[in-house]
Amino acid sequence: MDKSLYIYLLLVLPIIKSCDSIQTSQNRPPNVIVVFTDDQGYQDLGCFDSPDIETPHLDELAKNGIRLTNFYAAQAVCSASRAALLTGCYPNRLGIHGAFMPNSNQGLNLSETTIAEMLLKNGYRTAIFGKWHLGDHDSFMPGNQGFEEYFGIPYSNDMWPFHPQQGPVFDFGPLPLYENETVVDTLTDQSLLTTQITEKSVDFIGRNKDNPFFLYVAHPQPHVPLFVSDKFKGKSKRGLYGDVIMEIDWSVGQILKALKKYNIEENTLVIFTSDNGPWLSYGDHAGSALPLREGKGTALEGGQREPCIISFPGSIDAGRTINTPMMAIDLLPTIAEITGSKLPEKPIDGKSVWDVWTGSSSISPQEAYYFYYHKNELHGIRYQDWKMYFPHRYRTLNGRPGGQNGLPATYEYKTMDQIELYNLVDDISETKNVANENPKIVKKIKSLAENIRVRLGDDLYNIAGKENRPIGQIE
Repeated sequence: MDKSLYIYLLLVLPIIKSCDSIQTSQNRPPNVIVVFTDDQGYQDLGCFDSPDIETPHLDELAKNGIRLTNFYAAQAVCSASRAALLTGCYPNRLGIHGAFMPNSNQGLNLSETTIAEMLLKNGYRTAIFGKWHLGDHDSFMPGNQGFEEYFGIPYSNDMWPFHPQQGPVFDFGPLPLYENETVVDTLTDQSLLTTQITEKSVDFIGRNKDNPFFLYVAHPQPHVPLFVSDKFKGKSKRGLYGDVIMEIDWSVGQILKALKKYNIEENTLVIFTSDNGPWLSYGDHAGSALPLREGKGTALEGGQREPCIISFPGSIDAGRTINTPMMAIDLLPTIAEITGSKLPEKPIDGKSVWDVWTGSSSISPQEAYYFYYHKNELHGIRYQDWKMYFPHRYRTLNGRPGGQNGLPATYEYKTMDQIELYNLVDDISETKNVANENPKIVKKIKSLAENIRVRLGDDLYNIAGKENRPIGQIE
């Protein structure tokens, strides 16, 4: 072969491949549905060993797809986690930390590329139904971030005048319900919201059955305050929280039923997961992260390891469990590969895990995953089977029960004053610190930490990152 032709093929073939979508039986780019719940615990599905919550539709989804047992939200709090899901970036790279409050002058920078924008450029129809929480100023709302349709609330469902700490701590205004750019209601009761989101989703599928589409179903539940429609009230052995999960399961069932009705099930990638772990201070209104340690608001396993189910009939072999670590940042590049879409121009942190999903590889394309919290503090790193934490302060109930009937218990704060290392295969509950017995692993993870601190910073060490980008800001 001519040398110049050989070099040309080396350069061009990868580009051609990146523009090809996964071939399906319908010979068109596959649809993509992401169902993203709020504050759901690792154990809160039947197929993830819940002892008292029935989720037949999600169990069936897992049976027909794959169950990811080491899947992580990118941060243990609302806005940061959602930014990571939609952009493929660690949220601190984007300047996003914590959860945006109503009327904030900040949001997801419009210069960032969301999954919706990526797919919209590739001819997809796009919609979000549910919770947005990436800035409620008009400039930052979904219509300016790649979504053609929107129905839902702009931030968390507890940011309203009926918050249990309204007055002493908060001063929330009315909770608006949006239809695209228009406020169509002010919510005083959220009992029908899950049903409305489901109906909007099913309608969107029907209207776009002949077009490739991206549907982002961002349920506000089971974040407190808990609400459920009459059709599931009192149906669970787990009380109101279980009722809420059963209704979310029903919602997924309705979406799957629509895919079958329109004969597009095999041409649709469905992803189900949650934004972070359970809000344990709410006790009987919170989920369960068992057998993991702690919950929402910590970088410990219960804060960020989430139930995750992937289904793509005809392209992913069914009924498998995958233990390889993955994170929400990997969804955008994986979806890009599946749909033949162009990746964002700006650097992202995620990598395609398509080969892991299909079983052609069992090795993560990521050397490690980084667990940031608070403003920009590096709390932990997942490296292969190991999770290591650096000294930091975190919240805990310290063995006490959470609150009752929608009222939270008060957290305590503990300081982790030394490095802690856990082998998550042998010790999923993180009960035995084995740092002293594994100096080579500690040294390796320390070197990873030094590298990421240069790139993304670490407030615990007063290090500013070289690659951080500005948050969206309204002057």
